[in-house]
Amino acid sequence: MTGSGTPVRVALVGYGLAGSVFHAPLIADTDGLALDTIVTSNPERQEQARAAYPDVRIAATPDELWTLADELDLVVIASPNKTHVPIATAALKAGIAVVVDKPIAGTAAEARALDALAKERGVLLSVFQNRRWDNDFLTLQKLLADGALGDVQRFESRFERWRPQLKGGWRESGDPQEIGGLLYDLGSHVVDQALTLFGPVVKVYAEADVRRPGAETDDDTFIALTHAGGVRSHLYASATTAQLGPRFRVLGSQAGYVKYGLDPQEAALREGKLPSTDKSWGVEPDSLWGRIGAGESPLTGEGRPVETERGAYQTYYAEIARALRVGTTPPVTAEQAAMALDVLEAARRSAEEGITVEVSA
Repeated sequence: MTGSGTPVRVALVGYGLAGSVFHAPLIADTDGLALDTIVTSNPERQEQARAAYPDVRIAATPDELWTLADELDLVVIASPNKTHVPIATAALKAGIAVVVDKPIAGTAAEARALDALAKERGVLLSVFQNRRWDNDFLTLQKLLADGALGDVQRFESRFERWRPQLKGGWRESGDPQEIGGLLYDLGSHVVDQALTLFGPVVKVYAEADVRRPGAETDDDTFIALTHAGGVRSHLYASATTAQLGPRFRVLGSQAGYVKYGLDPQEAALREGKLPSTDKSWGVEPDSLWGRIGAGESPLTGEGRPVETERGAYQTYYAEIARALRVGTTPPVTAEQAAMALDVLEAARRSAEEGITVEVSA
């Protein structure tokens, strides 16, 4: 733990989309955290980092960090998926706390090995699952806590896009070592949300298709989960959806909740806005609010509108700072990430073999 009055000195590994759009701005904007070092070997990204954060040190490789171990309190890993485990292992062995962007690893076994190493070394290990602080997810959590839907029977969650042209890069690579494809990308989000809401899973069925010409890995994926408590989750992750469905459709014994549209926080971060200075951070117009009702169609304006909670990505790093200062549990644990990987591994097997896979709850 760091002293209560001492800023947590943070090194950020990776300055691509995740590092530059999500992590660096949120770290720099969080009280108690100080962005100390950015690691990227790309000269253009190095210049971008210097321009955005003039006082931050620039390193070309993660290996440069281990000689600075006494000057760092936290390493945030936002580099390509295949680098997560080796960099996290090196940081933990150096005695530095670690945050890893999702997915923490390619397998649940690797995630649990990292968790064991962190506990052995007595340092924090957490996983960045920002979508737990999406506005629609926070709204749904509140509805469930209030019992507004009755007993939930079916949870539908869609993370759909229309991207008919390939963008290239490791996320679309067919090399298994890259841990690319939508199952492990957007699938990490929708599975984590389903587990957070409805608990452990006992059965998994999945379809992972490669739709776009020239694509090497899944770009249109469906996952069906049977939770131990009886809820069924139907999760969609796609880059080939010409007409987008509702972000959430949740059906209960008393009412259903339907919500369209994506949380605005990513778009705000891309525009350079910050939670601390943007008075409308995480707020969406009432025209995008979801609706709750029974036997009605939200598309025709039926049902009762439900004000969307304010999105709060800043909460994640505020809780990380608190955990490092006073020893509280981090907002997302490595074991939670491992449980999500149990499901993703079962989904991959299901899609490959065309079977339903049983999972130990």
